[in-house]
Amino acid sequence: MVMLVTEPGVEERLIAERQAAGIDHHDEVWEGVYVVSPIANNEHQKLIGRLTVIFQTVVDALNLGQSFPGVNVSDQDVDWRQNYRVPDVAVFLTENSAQDRDTHWFGGPDFAVEIVSAGDRSLDKLPFYAAVGVRELLVVDRAPWSLELFRIDPERVVSVVRSTIEEPMSLESRVLPLKFRLVPGIPRPQIEITHHDGRQQWLV
Repeated sequence: MVMLVTEPGVEERLIAERQAAGIDHHDEVWEGVYVVSPIANNEHQKLIGRLTVIFQTVVDALNLGQSFPGVNVSDQDVDWRQNYRVPDVAVFLTENSAQDRDTHWFGGPDFAVEIVSAGDRSLDKLPFYAAVGVRELLVVDRAPWSLELFRIDPERVVSVVRSTIEEPMSLESRVLPLKFRLVPGIPRPQIEITHHDGRQQWLV
């Protein structure tokens, strides 16, 4: 079910209620349309936290950039709230030309992660991510479990490879020194992350 609210008073009240309850952290605005995202469950939040810690270990700790567990990303130089997205995890490398505007980034991260929840529109964000300069997007789906790595430039979006339990292909990033693969686990599949140096490995 989709609800379209065109009454300004009702719209303002609903947004204010979400802000007051602290459940608006992943809400977005798509070309002026306020998009209410599904509330992330505990598993979703754990994935965000674990992935962010790993990226901070590989990137932030070595002064190669900054990693964020969700951040506002806009293509608007003046009124950023008219069009922005919130990737679940975002990595901005030091040479990235995006500007940190405190409330948001004007321009996209080098590497982003979207964890799919029921009813969300993660893949619909690909054209926006291409427009703001995201170089790679890792999509984590959980129904059924899979990983998919997209390489992006302003002209095209390419799905590099997909990793599933049946076909646990390795997804090698060109942006981060990491490879991703879906492996069996209990009670759910796990994301195996391996550093290119071969000495560091994590299970998420």
